[in-house]
Amino acid sequence: MAATQDRLESFVYDREASGRLDVFLTACLPEFSRSRLQALIRVGRVRVNGKEAAKTGQDLAPGDRVELRIPPARPSGLAAEQIPLEVVFENADLMIVNKPAGMVVHPSPGHDRGTLVHAALGHAPDIAGIGGEERPGIVHRLDKETSGLIVVAKNDAALGWLQEQFRSRRVEKVYLALVDGRPPTPSGRVEAAIGRNTTHRKLMGVVALEKGREAVSEYRTLESFPEHSLLEVHPLTGRTHQIRVHMAFLGCPVAGDSVYGRKKPSLALERHFLHAHRLKLVLPGETSARQFEAALPAELQAVLNGLRKE
Repeated sequence: MAATQDRLESFVYDREASGRLDVFLTACLPEFSRSRLQALIRVGRVRVNGKEAAKTGQDLAPGDRVELRIPPARPSGLAAEQIPLEVVFENADLMIVNKPAGMVVHPSPGHDRGTLVHAALGHAPDIAGIGGEERPGIVHRLDKETSGLIVVAKNDAALGWLQEQFRSRRVEKVYLALVDGRPPTPSGRVEAAIGRNTTHRKLMGVVALEKGREAVSEYRTLESFPEHSLLEVHPLTGRTHQIRVHMAFLGCPVAGDSVYGRKKPSLALERHFLHAHRLKLVLPGETSARQFEAALPAELQAVLNGLRKE
């Protein structure tokens, strides 16, 4: 049964040097994301030495007492839908799903039904309210037309555990991308900040670091064809559209990407050729990393087989 009363927590800052309030709470309560704890600070649910916290980055001194009231998880208000999911792995803490292309991860304007969240709620109803957000259980995202592995947490503790791994870059994500042309070198590393496109605000682009966020991708060529290359791409950061933007920046956009690549597809593709192929992470309560894989979808494999025959 869901809790109906606030959860009360109290901690004493025992560090030798001063530190930020939000960073301290994140360390004390790893099951919650830093953004959620910052939100609790902003709405007055955190007190320092009996006084309401002034700001999320308030300095703490040794011996300061921090108290907070955590509201019970609120229902997401989303209706579960019985949409088939390809579950690669599942336990009491999480499930790893092979998301099909065309499925949006969470509700957004124009996508109020048929998302991965709706399907996950149909598969595991108890995730409703996890994280106290409108995106229950969602740890990271994939673009609508990108297929492959995505993780859904099934409880708050698992959500915090997984978010911290992604935040500290300890999760290894590997994508398969077929690109137009070929990169400047068979393998390499792209370090180029990503931010909003100044002309088209819904799009992303490579920008100066002070105008965006650090973004790093590593790649290596698996196969070369006359006009295309199959790459294995390892994003070390998780920026919006990162691989698509970085590949376009290198001059070898993802095949079928009409937004950042060629307006007219070079191959018979109805979506971009990008697939979250491999995921390596430590599961909640474990100490060694596990690896999971999802094979290329049939429609992408058919395109690749066609290039091999040519």
